[in-house]
Amino acid sequence: MTKRNKKKWYWIAAAVAVVALLVVAFGAGSKNGKETGPAKIKVGRMDIIDKALAVGAIEPKNEIAVKSKTSGVVGKLYVEVGDYVQAGAPLLDVRPDPTPLELAETTRGVEIAEIELSTLSRELERQKELKTKGLISQQEFETLEQHYEQASVRTKIARERLELLKKGRVQIAGNAIETTVRAPITGYILQKSVNLGDPVVPLTSYQAGTELMKMADMKDLLFRGTLDEIDVGKISEGMPCELAIGALPGKTVKGHVTLISLKARKEENTTLFPVEIAIDDAGGAVLRAGFSANATIIINKKVQVLAIPERVVTFRNDSAFVQISTGAQESKETAIQTGLSDAINIEVISGLQEGQEVLEKKVKPIV
Repeated sequence: MTKRNKKKWYWIAAAVAVVALLVVAFGAGSKNGKETGPAKIKVGRMDIIDKALAVGAIEPKNEIAVKSKTSGVVGKLYVEVGDYVQAGAPLLDVRPDPTPLELAETTRGVEIAEIELSTLSRELERQKELKTKGLISQQEFETLEQHYEQASVRTKIARERLELLKKGRVQIAGNAIETTVRAPITGYILQKSVNLGDPVVPLTSYQAGTELMKMADMKDLLFRGTLDEIDVGKISEGMPCELAIGALPGKTVKGHVTLISLKARKEENTTLFPVEIAIDDAGGAVLRAGFSANATIIINKKVQVLAIPERVVTFRNDSAFVQISTGAQESKETAIQTGLSDAINIEVISGLQEGQEVLEKKVKPIV
């Protein structure tokens, strides 16, 4: 056989193979077209839960920032993060650290007060003699006595200020004034913001002061998060919730809504409302402040009702319709009355029976 004839037979064989493949594909397509139509969905019973999702974290209900009322530096630490302390227990000492100018002024202030007191004391003794001789009135003598008593108090104040500045503690009228910072509540140390030697700015009426530690009673925890404005109108205080903790997979924590903020806030062009959820049952989980969590707020729930996937329902003019098979290749549209939806499945109130089949919507070809 010549080279030309071989090439001819090659092309003939290739053409026959292509025709055979087309015949098989067409036959298979026709067969499948007969056997398969739109998928059918049976009407069944299931639970329908309408819910809203809030995103946030677990936080203590009351978290206290511990501050000092005196200035200085941290001289001693009595506790560490995670310690459980009783109210009134010492947390740290603030050692006085006056500037040279403060120390000099306070020392000289004591000297000036003592000189004033000594002068008035001598004057008071002279006035007593004059009063005895009837050379001054009772009123003049009482006025001098008052000045002496005031000078005595100013001297005490100056001495106490100097002692507090040097030692960090002083007794005033039987009360111990000290620079030891004590626990304001009973609870855990959540955070320590200072170390030994760090400067401490006091809390006053015109400055916030240095935050030394954070404390909280971890027995009283709650969820704080935000809810989209679309859902906020559906929820109310007291609604049950389920919390999913990111750090505790498989653990479900139950609670209820305790607060819905009256004012929204904007985050990345989204309107969100802050919400708070009290924890009723931790389900045996050990909760920690700062755990991220998602709260599912149950708005409405129906148990074992007739339902179908919402994707098979056509909504038109405030009515709902589904396609029901009437033959091998035939179907008809029928109206149904729908109820609660969870955005995946929808309740069927009337128009369908349990076990009845409805057709999936036809998939439109992409043009």
